[in-house]
This record gives sequence, structure tokens and C-alpha cells, in this order.
Amino acid sequence: MRAMDEREISPAVIDRLPRYFRYLGVLKEDGVEKISSQELSSLMNVTASQIRQDLNNFGGFGQQGYGYNVEYLHEEIGKILGLDKQHNLIVMGAGKLGQALINYMMYRNRGFLFKGAFDTDASLWGRTVGDIRVFPPEKLEEFIRDNHIDIAVLTLPKTEAQATAERLAAAGIRAIWNFAHVDLKVPGNVLVENVHLQDSLLKLSYKIHSYERDN
Repeated sequence: MRAMDEREISPAVIDRLPRYFRYLGVLKEDGVEKISSQELSSLMNVTASQIRQDLNNFGGFGQQGYGYNVEYLHEEIGKILGLDKQHNLIVMGAGKLGQALINYMMYRNRGFLFKGAFDTDASLWGRTVGDIRVFPPEKLEEFIRDNHIDIAVLTLPKTEAQATAERLAAAGIRAIWNFAHVDLKVPGNVLVENVHLQDSLLKLSYKIHSYERDN
């Protein structure tokens, strides 16, 4: 990967990187070898100049008169996103949402490896979701240490989420993917990515009503 400048990359650029990675992955699967910024623009609904500006933050990757090599660019963006390294995950909450995430991600996301799931429901202990075993909470700290877990996925009720997040932070978890309907308070060295499904639905509702009002 080309060396990037030391300047801070804007959150908007970082938010677009997974989209670039996803679209390039589809192009790669379809056998497309090269693509111009203009062609990528028409697929992604992002201006060609924005694409060039975004990628120039990390070295550019394109050749004038040729465009971008799809496979190479896909791999390089994967490296920027940290997908050339393995991240070990656990799921806190082995209910329907937790099971759905495990089953979805096990076969679709390279670089992320589920190691185990935890739940307070004793009837789930010892069962497997895909190939992932469900454990009782008292084994949590030992499991995190022995399996080098760095990411925890929270699919718990909001009443349990904060205390669980504090416990995870104390056990050495580096990041939390939070699906609980609560904003977590954790130490500054623990990264949190919130996925509030209801917020997304409410934004969609707003857009529907705005469109109806303006048309």
C-alpha cells in the first residue's frame, strides 16, 4: 500500500471506504479488470472528482489514461480498512439478532472471525450457532484472554448493555459493535460503533414525509 500523508482523514471519506470496497468486490467477481473514476461514479452515485479526492488521501492508486485496476484497488482499500489482519469477535447475546449476525457474517466478511457467543439463558449454553458455541457469562474474561478477542458485538437489551460494556472494557476488549438501543459510556481506549436500527428507520420515515410534502 502506498504511504499516506500524516494528515487526518475526514470521517466522510472513511464512511465511503466500505462502499468502494463493496462495489469493487462486485466488479472483481464480475470479471471487470479496470474502471475509470467516471464509470465508478455512475455506479456509486458519487462524483468522479470526489472519488479521485478520496483515493488521493491514500496515494491515488490510478493511472492517467488507464483508470484503476479493480483487483489491486479492492485489495488496497481492504488493507486500509484493516482486512488484511484477522479480528476475533464474540457476540454478547445469542438471541435472534445475535444468531442472525453470526450466520450472515460467517460467510461474507473476510478478516472477521467469530470465536464464541455468550448469553445468560442457560438453555442456550453448549448449543452452537453455525459453528459458534454459546457460553455462560462467567467464562467471559477467560475466553477473551485465551482467544485474543478484540471486538465484541452487543445484541443485548439496553438494560444490560452498559454494565456489559464496562465488563468488556475491563477485560481488554478494544472495540464494541453496539446494536443495543443505548449510547454506551466506555473508556477512551475502547472504540464503539453504534448501529441503532430504529434511528435508521426513523430517518427513512422522515425522507418519505419530506418527499410527500415537497411533491
